Amino acid sequence: MRHHNTKRKFGRTKNQKKALLNSLALNLIVRGKIKTTEPKAKELRPFIEKLITKAKKGDMATRRVIISKLSNRSREVKKLFEIIAPKYKDQKGGYTRVLKLGLRKADGAPMALIEFV
Repeated sequence: MRHHNTKRKFGRTKNQKKALLNSLALNLIVRGKIKTTEPKAKELRPFIEKLITKAKKGDMATRRVIISKLSNRSREVKKLFEIIAPKYKDQKGGYTRVLKLGLRKADGAPMALIEFV
């Protein structure tokens, strides 16, 4: 039974899923918006919003926590702290939006665009 298990599995192990979310979050930070499948976008949204909420605090301890979550990618963490987080300093949440794009032609997977508001 899956009681209290709300996260999607994506047919991957725990480490693979963590690496997937890491990669998607880094790409979203670098590019500002990414096109992916709808379940991946919906799973990425709380992950990236928690990072932005922590980054708004701006102290060294939260910077180290975020660096560990984003696998020591200091350039992206710097962008998160200096460019993205200050934009949302007065906002309590809802930093990203997921826009549905329809089905992918090849396999019929539902596609979505996730971007910063």
